[in-house]
Amino acid sequence: MIRECARAAAAVIALIAGSAQAADHFIVVQSTTSTQNSGLFDAILPWFEAESGIDVRVVAVGTGHAIRNARNGDGDVLLVHAKLAEEAFVAEGWGVLRQDVMYNDFVIVGPTGDPAGIRKGTDAVAALTMIAQAEAVFVSRGDDSGTHKAELHQWVRAGVDVAQASGGWYRETGSGMGATLNVAAGMGAYTLTDRATWLAFGNASGLEVLVEGDPRLFNQYGVILVNPEKHPSVRAEAGQRFIDWLVGPDGQAAIASYKLGGEQLFFPNAR
Repeated sequence: MIRECARAAAAVIALIAGSAQAADHFIVVQSTTSTQNSGLFDAILPWFEAESGIDVRVVAVGTGHAIRNARNGDGDVLLVHAKLAEEAFVAEGWGVLRQDVMYNDFVIVGPTGDPAGIRKGTDAVAALTMIAQAEAVFVSRGDDSGTHKAELHQWVRAGVDVAQASGGWYRETGSGMGATLNVAAGMGAYTLTDRATWLAFGNASGLEVLVEGDPRLFNQYGVILVNPEKHPSVRAEAGQRFIDWLVGPDGQAAIASYKLGGEQLFFPNAR
């Protein structure tokens, strides 16, 4: 009887230990909304999870927010699209190594009526200058995301102080790309968006791509392991395994294979 009880207790302990180990076999990826809203993660993560047995839990917020979360230790891997901010994150010791993963581009979309007359343009700075001169409504994410940072760079190049125009023709949503596109559609306004989210956007009525093809609208994504020396709770081994898969042939192939309506959304370019 005593032996049977001991065996039963041992079995329960083993079961609890196994369940705890399985429950801990995951990583948290701090990422940007475009990777989530575009459907990319839904498409490629099952490949990695099936191969590795590691569950990937994504926190999709603006790039600036994602970087702050990672700096606070609220994640194991950072995957965003603001290269200067990513390099600073590593230089300050919060990340181990930054690696290119993939790219696409930004486009300027706007109402079919095009009151600023920017249609078929390939110069983003010239287009924004025309929007400002016409005081046509432009909707910005205004959320310190990678897209917002890229947009602000173009306004600086155009010599336009959007802070002075805030609340007038320049509106800030403080929201993600999908919500910002919805506002732009509702207001008949212009906005700058990453192409992947635009292609996945389901409420494009009244909006169209008006400016594209400017090399200054190149949109690079990078991946970084959060430094376990800064945050011992980081699941460094599992996180690095995900990064190695993402920049390796299998992950790169998975990224390249993801399409919507026959159009590729992201282009792998890990070195």
